[in-house]
Formats: sequence, C-alpha cells, structure tokens
Amino acid sequence: MSVGVPDSDRSALGQRDVFDKDCPAHTILGKVTSRWGVLILAALRDGPMRYHVLRDRIGGISEKMLSQNLRTFTDYGLAERTVEPTVPPRVSYALTPIGHEAAEELHGLLQWVSTRAEEIVAFRAATADPPTA
Repeated sequence: MSVGVPDSDRSALGQRDVFDKDCPAHTILGKVTSRWGVLILAALRDGPMRYHVLRDRIGGISEKMLSQNLRTFTDYGLAERTVEPTVPPRVSYALTPIGHEAAEELHGLLQWVSTRAEEIVAFRAATADPPTA
C-alpha cells in the first residue's frame, strides 16, 4: 500500500487511501498500532508464547485487553491460537507469516522509541508548563 498515491493513480494500482476512514487499511492500522497491539506483536515476534507468559511479558496489560487483542489478531489472520488437549488445556499464540511481517515492520519503530525515550521525556519535562498553585 502506498501512502499519498494520487487518486488518479490509485485505481490503476488497485490501492486504497489509508487516510480514508472507509479504507480497510485504516481499520487494520488502528488494530496493529494500538497501544497493546504493538506490544503484543513485538512480544510474539520471537516465537510462540503461552497466554500467561505473554500477559506477564507485557507490563500493565489486563487479561481482558490481552484477550480482546489476541482475538482481533486471530480474526484478522495475524496470529494463530493453538490449544493442546491437556488438562488443563495449554493455549499458546504465534504470529502467522503476515503477522510476523507486521511485527518486523514495527520493530524499527520500537527500536527508535527505546533509543529516544529518555531524550523525549527530558525535552517534555524541560518544556512543560510549571504546575499552577
């Protein structure tokens, strides 16, 4: 998908505008780049994880949010759920090839955020309005 493709070229290329609220890519972008979506994809990038391990890996995520996001990712074909018939059942999640591709694309963003986080927080602290008394 090319962002910023002129309307005249878009139909010839079979592409839609991600900025258009009715574009399917707009919806998918929201799911993949949500607060928890990015972290779930990043955590699963290294390989399959059991539900509780994934929950513990992502600090601050509730079980409800983890379940909702995992359900969305399986519904969109980005992740797959495997249940081993044991007692109790062992449930694990893994990225599909397209999910792994998305995680790889997000990896650069996460590296940038990790590298620049302290600098950005320091800038924000230096430029923030002082508290009012």
